[in-house]
Amino acid sequence: MIVVRDLWKSFQADGRQVDAVRGVSFHVEPGEVYGLLGPNGAGKTTTLRMILGLLDPDTGYTEVDGYRTIESAREVKARIGFVSAGAGLYPWHTVREMLLYFADIYGVSDADAQRQLSNLIDVLDLGDFVDRRGVSLSTGQRQRVVLALGLIHDPPVMMLDEPTRGLDVVGSDVVFQYIGQLRELGKAVVICTHRLEQAERICDRFGLMHQGQLAYEGTLADLRQQIGQETLVDMFLGILRTQREASQ
Repeated sequence: MIVVRDLWKSFQADGRQVDAVRGVSFHVEPGEVYGLLGPNGAGKTTTLRMILGLLDPDTGYTEVDGYRTIESAREVKARIGFVSAGAGLYPWHTVREMLLYFADIYGVSDADAQRQLSNLIDVLDLGDFVDRRGVSLSTGQRQRVVLALGLIHDPPVMMLDEPTRGLDVVGSDVVFQYIGQLRELGKAVVICTHRLEQAERICDRFGLMHQGQLAYEGTLADLRQQIGQETLVDMFLGILRTQREASQ
């Protein structure tokens, strides 16, 4: 469902070239949750932006549901639901109005939009505040709405960037349940997060990015065998320690 092949992307900063992404390749199948993980500056966000069609790669390509992003950006964007912790809501519109507005932007028919709205109200437990304005919602309620906005056009691919940032245990659990439902629906899911213990809980496979490259990839069992550490936290600390030692 998602194919990333040999992506490279460089930027000019302070008169020098910075290689933000260097030869990254991976794929995500329908019904699979893939954790794209790494410290700040690892290249995760740049990779996501190239998949979304917001940045063109210098070389390589990304493909979503058979469409190459650089050639068919409109088709790709129609097939992706994007959820970001930093996403805002319209303060003076109700949740219902926002969801139906986004459905209209994506070209969803009125009948399908109402059907999907009803489904999302049940799945994400929006019933108590679906007719309240965005400005009156709590942090957890707002995050549920952001999750619903990403699904209103029923895309085959979901991409989540730090979806539990700012949420308490209860709010985070709603996100985990949501991701589990996406898997059951057969959607391909990519998650970027710094919450490595949460990633262990929900992801089927992982890509560990470091300095623009995919340093390791596989299931948690694969990574334990490759790296010799039990947890993702220990794995990343080991990668960073090895980097420091190599630079000395």
